[in-house]
Amino acid sequence: MKKIQLGQSDLHVTPICLGTMTFGEQVDEPTSHAILSRSLERGVDFIDTAEMYSVPTRKETYSLTETIIGNWFAANPGVRQKLVVATKVAGPSRGMPWVREGSGMTAADIEASCNASLKRLRTDVIDLYQIHWPERHVPLFGNIYYDPAKETSKTPIHEQLEALGKLVKAGKVRAIGLSNETPYGVHEFVRLAEQHGLPRVATVQNVYSLISRGYENGLDETMHRLGVSLLAYSPLAFGLLTGKYDQSGIEGPEAPKGARISSYESVRKQRWGRPDSLRAARRYNQLARDNGLMPTQLALAFCYTKWQVASTIIGVTSLAQLEEDLDVYGTTLSPEILAEVDKIRWEIRDPAA
Repeated sequence: MKKIQLGQSDLHVTPICLGTMTFGEQVDEPTSHAILSRSLERGVDFIDTAEMYSVPTRKETYSLTETIIGNWFAANPGVRQKLVVATKVAGPSRGMPWVREGSGMTAADIEASCNASLKRLRTDVIDLYQIHWPERHVPLFGNIYYDPAKETSKTPIHEQLEALGKLVKAGKVRAIGLSNETPYGVHEFVRLAEQHGLPRVATVQNVYSLISRGYENGLDETMHRLGVSLLAYSPLAFGLLTGKYDQSGIEGPEAPKGARISSYESVRKQRWGRPDSLRAARRYNQLARDNGLMPTQLALAFCYTKWQVASTIIGVTSLAQLEEDLDVYGTTLSPEILAEVDKIRWEIRDPAA
């Protein structure tokens, strides 16, 4: 795989990133280690995690994913140097007091979270350190309307940047990024960084898939013009774009046993659980079959080949899933298929935005 530069940073990564949020909840430690090793053998040199993982998040498994990765580093001397490691500081706790108390995300919180992640990961430096979701109020995780009356921000963006800058200056972080961000947030982080000589964000990690293309409604232009790279997460729309729910749906006795979304009651109440999301996914999945493709092939090839996407984050629960997702790389979609994709989007828009 040809390496991709992340933003204006010195980080160069593979166009596929291994997401790890299932490690420690759906995936036990030995299997997690096997997936990490095989992913590296297949040439993927980029992994993404977060302090709040694994998910569904709960007190008992908080930060376990980073610990599992750190244990893998310790058991395999030399592999850390072969990888670009991304992790995230959680934004305001959103009902997770085990992450941090209170409703904010202060400069001290950022520093403490970074130090804890370094310790769990058993590394001296985090290559890409991201803010998991904005400290300010924004529509998130399926909400689509901004409401200024809900603003609770306590830490200005400038102060957040200064905290991240101290981590970069101390050699604990190489580059910084954002996640679940808006055009305003990206512009403001870049503007303040350039104005005050602080680290410039290299990446934004946002949802992007066939049924969630809201990124293309202006944020893509923002990031292109500012030189910020997209890390696309949930390219398979939490499994909806694999076809596994086409007949059964996502709830009830007929739903696939052990499927990821079946364990995520909160997720089913958000964008992935909407009836329109499943209806849209079924349309794309049938389009894939009509053209001799598996649904997973269409969904991943769409992300792998889009000019807007620097690296696509894949999340797996088994070696078989890893192999399947990696084997899709190199698949191209004909102009006719892409025209049909856009035709479907014109009809149904972005039900999982």
